[in-house]
Amino acid sequence: MGSGRDPVTSPASVDIPQPKRKRRRRRKRGVFVRGAEPCADRKAAPQKAPALTPQPAPAEFARRSKAYAARLSSSPDADALYAALDLGTNNCRLLVATPGRPGRFRVVDAFSRIVRLGEGLAASGRLSDAAMERAVEALSVCAQKLDGRSLAGVRMIATEACRAAENGPHFIERVRRETGLDLEIIDRRTEARLAVSGCGSLVSRDTDGVVLFDIGGGSSEIALIDLSRHRTPRLADHILSWTSLPTGVVSLAERFGGRVVTPVIFEAMVSHVSEMLAQFDGGTRLAHVAGSGKFHLLGTSGTVTTLAGVHLGLKRYDRRRVDGLWMERASVDRIIDTILNWSFDERRANPCIGLERADLVLAGCAILEAIRRHWPAERLRVADRGLREGMLNEMMARDGVWRRRKQNGACPA
Repeated sequence: MGSGRDPVTSPASVDIPQPKRKRRRRRKRGVFVRGAEPCADRKAAPQKAPALTPQPAPAEFARRSKAYAARLSSSPDADALYAALDLGTNNCRLLVATPGRPGRFRVVDAFSRIVRLGEGLAASGRLSDAAMERAVEALSVCAQKLDGRSLAGVRMIATEACRAAENGPHFIERVRRETGLDLEIIDRRTEARLAVSGCGSLVSRDTDGVVLFDIGGGSSEIALIDLSRHRTPRLADHILSWTSLPTGVVSLAERFGGRVVTPVIFEAMVSHVSEMLAQFDGGTRLAHVAGSGKFHLLGTSGTVTTLAGVHLGLKRYDRRRVDGLWMERASVDRIIDTILNWSFDERRANPCIGLERADLVLAGCAILEAIRRHWPAERLRVADRGLREGMLNEMMARDGVWRRRKQNGACPA
């Protein structure tokens, strides 16, 4: 859609020879493609059109121009802001971003807070008053961050805690009333798809198969991805099978205890999760690639990022060093054993664990260990990304902002 094709600004005189007209249009398009002007000038270029005197046009041409203008005005531009909010069983997270290079985005604002919304849910079947209060406080911060922003797209989801709780719908209504945020309780299939959409760029280019997992607070989503055949940019197209285990770090720690975890208790946790995995009918559908070297695990959760931080010996958690990190099987074994041998106070003292995760990290390790035993792999890739990134990717792809950036020659972010 170069400016040389705009009927309003094109010459209207019919006595211009056709070959000359073609040459003029090619030159104009060539200057635009070479990108001699900065991005700001390119963006401003369409504003010059009103200064020209439009020529009379046939009725059909006028109808098409009006439809095109309507599409432009209703479509977000390449600098539009998008927001994604994920209220999980353990965390409340927000991302605000603008499109970057195709398939990527630039984070403008972010927020994350541990709220433990699902605390006590397994025993009572309800969200507690204290847990709801913590979540509402965090969501109020998110609402303040979004207030006054002009957003081209926004999606706000709630997951397992609100799905499972008897008073989940009542809580969603309270959130709407007190914060103005309209949360959507998504099903497990959608949660698994969003996890895949958020982590697609971390799948190895030469892999034939991936088991992607997201260890949450109240549930754990697992997707088997087959890339041994024709590969498309959209990773979700390659999901062979998926499952959502009704357990996460909060529910498992409440069931077995999280402060004092002996090797016997840890093994009981692993066995409990392994029994759930054994009921997954689609769990063997990657058998044709699982034994090859072109197979790996991809984990997105606080559990795997915590293990990565401990593995790197970070004095302070650093997402830039953790996101995308490869860990060999022996390294994962060593870190799990190390944390298992630490006391609660030692876990709390580690800067990558801290007080808020000290009683949950071994429950997460047990879920991870069950997954590793079910799908043995020599390599695990760590993802510090997930549902929020999946929502942003899907909204931006839906609106075609990356396609327009490419067509308009926008500067990469």
